[in-house]
Amino acid sequence: MQVHLTEEEKKNAREELFELLKIPSVSADPDYSEAVHEAAKWVANSLDKAGAEQVEIIPTAGYPIVYAEKMIDPNAPTVLVYGHYDVQPPDPTELWDNPPFEPVIQPTKIHPEGAIFARGACDDKGQMFMHIKAFEWMLRNHALHCNVKFMIEGEEEVGSDNLEDFVKNYRERLDCDVILISDTGMISNQQPSITTGLRGLSYMEVTVTGPNRDLHSGLYGGAVANPINVLAKMIAQLHDDQNRITIPGFYDKVEELSKKEREEMGKAPFDLEDYKSALDLSDVQGEEGYTTAERQSIRPTLDVNGIWGGYTGEGAKTVIASKAHAKISMRLVPHQNWEEISALFAQHFKAIAPKGVRVEVNAHHGGTPYVTPIDHTGYQAAHKAYHDTFGVEPFPQRGGGSIPIVALFEEVLNVKSVLMGFGLDSDAIHSPNEHFGLFNFYKGISTIPLFYKYYADLNRS
Repeated sequence: MQVHLTEEEKKNAREELFELLKIPSVSADPDYSEAVHEAAKWVANSLDKAGAEQVEIIPTAGYPIVYAEKMIDPNAPTVLVYGHYDVQPPDPTELWDNPPFEPVIQPTKIHPEGAIFARGACDDKGQMFMHIKAFEWMLRNHALHCNVKFMIEGEEEVGSDNLEDFVKNYRERLDCDVILISDTGMISNQQPSITTGLRGLSYMEVTVTGPNRDLHSGLYGGAVANPINVLAKMIAQLHDDQNRITIPGFYDKVEELSKKEREEMGKAPFDLEDYKSALDLSDVQGEEGYTTAERQSIRPTLDVNGIWGGYTGEGAKTVIASKAHAKISMRLVPHQNWEEISALFAQHFKAIAPKGVRVEVNAHHGGTPYVTPIDHTGYQAAHKAYHDTFGVEPFPQRGGGSIPIVALFEEVLNVKSVLMGFGLDSDAIHSPNEHFGLFNFYKGISTIPLFYKYYADLNRS
């Protein structure tokens, strides 16, 4: 089976995606609540127009989940498509070349044919929408070989807090043989890859409190603990000279890959000089004894995502702040439990606090690491599909990011997930000027139907 999109089909898909990208569905900010609900309605309407049945916007304690299905044969395997319609905040908006919710197409060095610039273009509206258009193409061309169900949520960017209850409450309705997700990336447009592992996540917020009010730094400086200074020193203690995390017990359950496994991973193309050039770096940094590719995939990390306190406005204000705050995330690898790590972090962070300050530690959300074996029929079907459309063998690749609900799906639904991503590291997801190449968008729509064909074939043999 060959999947060829006509110019008219490409144009329609592009224009429809623009409609969705114009909706500022930022789940983290209550000011955008109405827009998030609008995006849910848009996705439901799109699924209905594509030919799905039982289309429903199902309320949760937070934002709704869009469900739809198309059951063609009780004996055929069932694919459950997961995606999300919410997006990250666009801040800092002044760093965008164009307004984040006014999509434009512009050529880039990597995407000479053009890329769509907008918040959510790649993560995850563009990649989620590929599945709707692929589904529409399969129905129109009588090429749907599997039953298909859609579960599109609106809280992925804030931890999917209500998805677990939804999955458990609708377990029978979500019954399937494999889950298909496009919320990851690949090595390059010339060398595709399939994500076989995701890191887990523990996201914390800390507050260091000193005096009961902001103080004059001339009258009190040097006499009382400055919470900002203290917080900076505490954060600096979280890594040693080898860039290993100093939290006691942090590495106790870390999976150590064998030399052979690391050698196999090393075969995937990676150019360190290109990597540094793309980020305008003179050198890289990370845990000693591991390559850059390994540091961002099979090793755990701890990073400060935000830090604030005191006066940050224009001009000068000589003040010792009463409080200092930071948001800190830890990416976890197989066998690390995010709740255990969160508890270890809290215990350690409080223990290293000096006298004269009070420390609060709160866990926001987390997720479990995940691995898909390459002998799974879902992975094999994806491998064949990528090979057909790209003309080269895709590499299996561990991903550095987190999709916390993937492990939940396996726990509750007892099925594996296949991560068919078409984004690139250079797409600037979560950053200003996020974009998604037109090549990648169309290639995703062309590759997904082949997954259905091969998955059906493998489950018949």
